[in-house]
Amino acid sequence: MLKKRLLLYGLGFMLLLLLLTIWVCNSLISRSAAGRLFADTGSIPYNKTGLLLGTAKRLSGGSINPYYQYRIDAAVDLVKAGKISYLVISGDNGRADYNEPADMKQDLIDRGVDSNIIYLDYAGFRTYDSMVRLKEIFGQDSVTVISQPFHNERAIYLGSTLDIAAIGFNAKDVEGSQDLRVKLREKLARVKVFIDGAAGTKPRFLGEKVQIGDREH
Repeated sequence: MLKKRLLLYGLGFMLLLLLLTIWVCNSLISRSAAGRLFADTGSIPYNKTGLLLGTAKRLSGGSINPYYQYRIDAAVDLVKAGKISYLVISGDNGRADYNEPADMKQDLIDRGVDSNIIYLDYAGFRTYDSMVRLKEIFGQDSVTVISQPFHNERAIYLGSTLDIAAIGFNAKDVEGSQDLRVKLREKLARVKVFIDGAAGTKPRFLGEKVQIGDREH
């Protein structure tokens, strides 16, 4: 009986510690973005470069992923308002039949964005990789990140650890069960930010440097 009670106490303590860890990590990342998130083009400061974070274009059932659509909408608004001059699209291209940056580029061009201002980062497998590569490959130390608010917060925090002055332009958020699943994953992703930092995790790929602004408009 005593062993069972001690086991229950131990499990309860571990659960409490896990919840406390999630809360602390979430709070630190949210606080780092205070005053750096913008929801309209009228108030956001100009930055030379925007970073559009990739996601799958379609859901498993074949319909358009609203996170994807809202990020495209936000990027178009930002470009057309003249609040960025160049756009890096960073996402996953880990398979021949899956290419987040190329999908986003085509949809932006279809919406009237000049292809010459768009640069593709095919190795943005994680937000951390995208931020490191923005600095190391694309040579940027300031950026406007374009994604949903929760994602922008994490990117801004990561930028602060990499000496990147980042602000976020918030794409419209998504409501419902899909959003709940994404937000739960986000809580764990924020814990992983600190685990990766402690472990000194590196991006999967780096590669040759790319000069932003070396094309004719």
